[in-house]
Amino acid sequence: MTAARSLTGRRPQVPAERLLAGLVPPRQFDDASFASYRPDPDHPSQAAALDRMTEVAASLARPARRPWWRGRSARQDAAAIYLDGGFGVGKTHLLAALAHDVGAEHAAYGTFVEYTHLVGALGFAPTVRALAHRRLVCIDEFELDDPGDTVLMSRLLRELGDHGVALAATSNTLPEQLGEGRFAADDFLREIQALAERFEVLRIDGPDYRHRGATTAHDGVPDDVVRAVVDATPDATCDTFDELVAHLRTVHPSRFGALLDGVAAVGLTAVAPVDDQADALRLVVLVDRLYDRDLPVLLGGSGTQGLFGDQMLRGGYRKKYLRALSRLSALAERGAALVR
Repeated sequence: MTAARSLTGRRPQVPAERLLAGLVPPRQFDDASFASYRPDPDHPSQAAALDRMTEVAASLARPARRPWWRGRSARQDAAAIYLDGGFGVGKTHLLAALAHDVGAEHAAYGTFVEYTHLVGALGFAPTVRALAHRRLVCIDEFELDDPGDTVLMSRLLRELGDHGVALAATSNTLPEQLGEGRFAADDFLREIQALAERFEVLRIDGPDYRHRGATTAHDGVPDDVVRAVVDATPDATCDTFDELVAHLRTVHPSRFGALLDGVAAVGLTAVAPVDDQADALRLVVLVDRLYDRDLPVLLGGSGTQGLFGDQMLRGGYRKKYLRALSRLSALAERGAALVR
């Protein structure tokens, strides 16, 4: 297998400018707009959230100019919105629509993990400087399971808010909590502490519009089928699962997106359960980047069966693993369509 046909043969070097340029809504939300959001009439909170987000976008269209001598204090009234709700109620759609409306040159959009990786790659102060000139910073899938990262993000948002940057964030509840009225706002506001009073919480009720139930495990396809499909698919890659997991240890997570540049599909043979939590978390990040790019994935070995063990699924990173399984299953269905 040549380097061009294998992820393990790639060691991308990503300049800071590209990391920043990559802070845009994911591909599947390229066309997201306020006009294309369809509120459920049975849940008025969806229409209310749409109206409020539209107002925020209008307020950011022509931000008030401040005299340089007034300093930061004149800019502390920037909008800060937290979209609170379960899976599939349109939070990410509204967040992406807001970013599109403000414009790529004025808005940064990324997941919680992408921002923490950006700080890891650039350093805290350079990240603040790079984002402070934006009118809006959007944080999708704000995560509360790592105290250190939560404190880091709280500090980053505080700095950006002090510079007058508007903020918008989302997060999800766990699947079994849907419909129980237990949302994440209280946890979010508690964890961001000093920032809590700045955030306006918009609760969005309703069922998952995709009617998605529990994540369904996918059996792997035969490894020789994975290799045959990759050989017949231009720009597809094929790697042995354990070799890819080992390779990810040598690549900074901020470069996982670049690892997939020019790739049309990803094949993995001999897929097996992941025992090490650090490896599992790196795999979660890779799945997120695969999902952002909507890349078909062919899974050999055991597929997603037992990929993350019961202990992991009961632990503090449970939500990440459930999200990864859901996304990987969706990508595996796309990959199955390549099998002839």
